[in-house]
Amino acid sequence: MSDIATATWTTHIRGERVEIPATIEGIRAVLDEADVEAFDAEVESTPAQDLHRVLARWALPAEATQEDDELLARLKAGDFSGCIPQDEPRSVA
Repeated sequence: MSDIATATWTTHIRGERVEIPATIEGIRAVLDEADVEAFDAEVESTPAQDLHRVLARWALPAEATQEDDELLARLKAGDFSGCIPQDEPRSVA
């Protein structure tokens, strides 16, 4: 693979720093063979201004989606612990 294919994005999943592929070639390389065709079709039909979001979604591992689902379920259940209201000033230490 070329240096471009080894480019990565950095994110956090369950509090851990994770690097995910940041090129079409790199993302395609980590997908299950069954997903490659769907990935290619979506990338080919995505408007350029939205491409970064589509690539990021495909690059994220399943653990990221699970974490998001758990967070949404917690919020829907009324558990807002750890949330910072946008209309309240935050103190800066």
